[in-house]
Amino acid sequence: MRQPLGVVAGITPFNFPAMIPMWMFGVAIAAGNTFVLKPSERDPSLPVRLGELFMEAGAAAGLDVTGVLNVVHGDKVAVDAILHHPEIRAVSFVGSSDIAHYIYQVGAANGKRVQAMGGAKNHGIVLPDADMDQVVKDLSGAAFGSAGERCMALPVVVPVGRKTADELRERLVAEIETLKVGVSNDAGAQYGPVVTAAHRDKIANYIQLGKDEGAELVVDGRGFKLQGYEKGFFIGPSLFDKVTTGMKTYQEEIFGPVLQMVRANTLEDAIALPSKHQYGNGVAIFTCNGRAAREFASKVNVGMVGINVPIPVPVAYHTFGGWKRSAFGDTNQHGMEGLKFWTKVKTVTARWPEGDQADSSFVIPTMR
Repeated sequence: MRQPLGVVAGITPFNFPAMIPMWMFGVAIAAGNTFVLKPSERDPSLPVRLGELFMEAGAAAGLDVTGVLNVVHGDKVAVDAILHHPEIRAVSFVGSSDIAHYIYQVGAANGKRVQAMGGAKNHGIVLPDADMDQVVKDLSGAAFGSAGERCMALPVVVPVGRKTADELRERLVAEIETLKVGVSNDAGAQYGPVVTAAHRDKIANYIQLGKDEGAELVVDGRGFKLQGYEKGFFIGPSLFDKVTTGMKTYQEEIFGPVLQMVRANTLEDAIALPSKHQYGNGVAIFTCNGRAAREFASKVNVGMVGINVPIPVPVAYHTFGGWKRSAFGDTNQHGMEGLKFWTKVKTVTARWPEGDQADSSFVIPTMR
């Protein structure tokens, strides 16, 4: 049988302040645990609202317990308190890879079960037979949606063959010109500002670094200003071509609205790019050829694969989790993997007395 661990915790990022906490505490509480949520200090109000809604829905009604879902704010001090607290039995984390590694090491050293999801550099492979109209639409949303601030963004596109690359580049430039950057209450905006001024400047520095490294900056979004919101943390969509694997901008996660094009000559060359990268969260292939898609899905060294699906995040009853430096720990988020993470297995072996040896008058003591 599976039984709850007891008190467990989740440490969540700024970019999805509702979805990612609910990946964690929904399954953990359903499995019988109590939960401590430490959200990002960059957007603390929404997780508090989740706690309020949880109470309004009748959490712990009729039970002799309180504190089923607890929201605790703070920075590294709060994180370390969770990692060292002897009564917290498991910790789930989503964030950058360096912090994920730290969470995994410290949590495990303190005897906790840990799952820690890190960064990504997801690739989209485009074969010559792909539906190019759909590819361009998919890439536009996957690369620039949410201002690129998500671990399942698609910041690298790998066209196979020169003709494919040239056509894709021309179409992407035209598509980027149609994108609208705006504020959250503008229904026509494709994406909005990034999270802080410091992060906007970091993305701009990566764009300059890409130029300095020798990549061709086809579209430069650094000069973007939104009328009436000139002090906003906006950065326009940017496109690089002729990016190579030795460039720092290719090796690292930019986490912004920047799409890099890495050209490949063959499907084998294209498979090698995400397979050899330090991150292994998600990957996609665009093709009408079933054999090529199956070969790609089988061979690529990445945890989640999309076939003509640009952001291959599975539905909730499956699981979410990458490979390599995109995930530390042995179990993924939500689904059956989540249920396994938030519970422990108890094995009961029994043998019953036979015949007259059983005492039918025995009364089981009341158990509370």
